[in-house]
Amino acid sequence: MSRIVPPPGPARTLALAQLTNSLGDGAFYASSALFFTRVVGLSAAQVGVALTVAWACGMLAGVPLGHVADRWGPRRTAVVLAVATALALGAFLVVRAYPLFVLVACLYACCQGGLTSARQALLAGLVSAEERTAVRAHLQSTLNAGLAVGAGLGGLALSFDTAPAYLAVFALDAAAFLLAALVLLRLPEVPPVRAAAPGAREPRLAVLRDRPYALVTFLNAIMYLNMPLLSLGLPLWIVARTDAPKPVAAALLVVNMLSVVIFQIRVARQVTDLPSAARVAGRSGWVFLAACLVYAVSGAHLGPWVAVAVLVAAALIQVFGEMMQGAAAWELGFGLAAPDKQGQYQGFFGMGPQIARMLGPVLMTTLLIGWGTAGWLVLGGLFLAAGLALGPAVRLAQRTRPTLTPHP
Repeated sequence: MSRIVPPPGPARTLALAQLTNSLGDGAFYASSALFFTRVVGLSAAQVGVALTVAWACGMLAGVPLGHVADRWGPRRTAVVLAVATALALGAFLVVRAYPLFVLVACLYACCQGGLTSARQALLAGLVSAEERTAVRAHLQSTLNAGLAVGAGLGGLALSFDTAPAYLAVFALDAAAFLLAALVLLRLPEVPPVRAAAPGAREPRLAVLRDRPYALVTFLNAIMYLNMPLLSLGLPLWIVARTDAPKPVAAALLVVNMLSVVIFQIRVARQVTDLPSAARVAGRSGWVFLAACLVYAVSGAHLGPWVAVAVLVAAALIQVFGEMMQGAAAWELGFGLAAPDKQGQYQGFFGMGPQIARMLGPVLMTTLLIGWGTAGWLVLGGLFLAAGLALGPAVRLAQRTRPTLTPHP
């Protein structure tokens, strides 16, 4: 347990808030689709359109709400957004008209996106630069543990498959965000950034003009394609192209989550500064390529048991690449950000996973199901190219950092 729980202080409080959030989120992710169709009464197509619009809004909201966190204080902003997220979840309990549902979904996603930016800015302000990646590894382990438990609670609702069970899950999620707000109140506030002096020509959202940081974020978004690979591409591949039983996809997800809980902190020790982050990102590209090659082998006619063994081996390779890439990304996202604009920079960097989620369905179905083995080679090549390109991109960004720091 000591490997998962960070040392006493702000880091442990942040982990407790993360655990509380993730319990609710895990239950939400496991049961929301059936809640929206069976209880709210929407079609699958309506749910898909609404959530696509909502998450796109949430992605775009991260930067301006991160800017609010910089100017208003990240703790105060995080608390307000956690309460607003709880209110949005409460609205899901009563909203049944489709236009209102879309509006509430957009509110929920925007609050989530802003909350992530504010909490990252809070972490940057309360934890020293040397400890951020290690603390972020603790938070990731906590996140996965909470998601796993929350998904189990959502699974109970699925087993009952009744309106009261689904309503209870959403009520639990709302309560979890209210509790997280109370936990965040235990943290000291990070002093807000002072507004620019009158007449100063400092851009309101400076991160939008930081092209080297945008390049690093884009390359990192490509690396984050490992997320839709696990949640969407792999299940489709197993069903359509392998001899493995269908439930193996769920088992591989459990293997992934447990591996992150157990090993993420140890893997993150490789990353201590920006140069080591760039090196680890490059290595993760090679690891992802190796995982793709092994996944491709599973498409041969191997029989059920051999196919399962190959898939498990590939999943274990992938999760270590994921942990390496995650640790590198945390260091890059914090280390290359303007110190006085962590909120908006973290909001922008957080768009990487969202872009991967948006592009993932099209890429995974085209490459893996449409192209088969050749698709795995292309996907592995994308991972490798992005990982290796991060080194030069980070060096370019480092050379521009002094221009982003305002003069005293």
